[in-house]
Amino acid sequence: MRIATWNVNSLRSRIDRVERFLERHDIDVLTLQETKAREDQLPLMGLQALGYDIAAAGTDQWNGVAVISRVGIEDVQVGFEGMPGWGDPIAAESRAIGATCGGVRVWSLYVPNGRKVGDPHYVYKLDWLAKLRAAARSWLGGDTALTGDWNIAPMDEDVFDMAAFAKSTHVTPPEREAFTAFLDDGYVDLVRPHAPGPEVFTYWDYFRQRYERNRGMRLDFLLGSPSLAARVRSAFIDRAERAGVGASDHAPVVVEIA
Repeated sequence: MRIATWNVNSLRSRIDRVERFLERHDIDVLTLQETKAREDQLPLMGLQALGYDIAAAGTDQWNGVAVISRVGIEDVQVGFEGMPGWGDPIAAESRAIGATCGGVRVWSLYVPNGRKVGDPHYVYKLDWLAKLRAAARSWLGGDTALTGDWNIAPMDEDVFDMAAFAKSTHVTPPEREAFTAFLDDGYVDLVRPHAPGPEVFTYWDYFRQRYERNRGMRLDFLLGSPSLAARVRSAFIDRAERAGVGASDHAPVVVEIA
């Protein structure tokens, strides 16, 4: 069973890429972030023709998450208990959706960016992660995958140049501590043991040929409960999907479990 995650940066713009990716890597479950549309606006017919079911949550051109599965979708849940909101008036954003697919509880998560240190959005990000952690502790007993764009580079090797980000979000101690807290609770990084070294990045922004110069960051992760981690056979980052005209600024990440 292959589970993948991908910040697609607009599903409507990249539906052809998504369909080819699913076929090329024989993916069973794909979680998406930044779908940037309501469910009724998404082009789903091609996915359905390939045998996939879709659960999606989105409100406008921002955020948006989805789970795509050909091994069933059950018990769909939009948002998690205690999930903070944002805006004026404050409302829950489309940043989390969970579903049971082939016996695995899969969550597609789009963690808030944080913008800059001290910004209210940074405080919101840390609160969002704390509330997710509180909810996720109760999910450790089963086969659970927390997948998506975490907007955190938890280790120095996950950034092309730490000096360039010394005063930026994504690498601050509170953010890294928030990520590590999930590992302390028992979740396992399903990918890092299989994708170490210089090929770890999953994100390259569109400026100054960042991808061509490999000036990226590792922001996309699949964390698994202990029982799911024991079933992992391999994992990889599809860096080639970041190349070419019309690519997302993120690459998909794939895990294969027994």
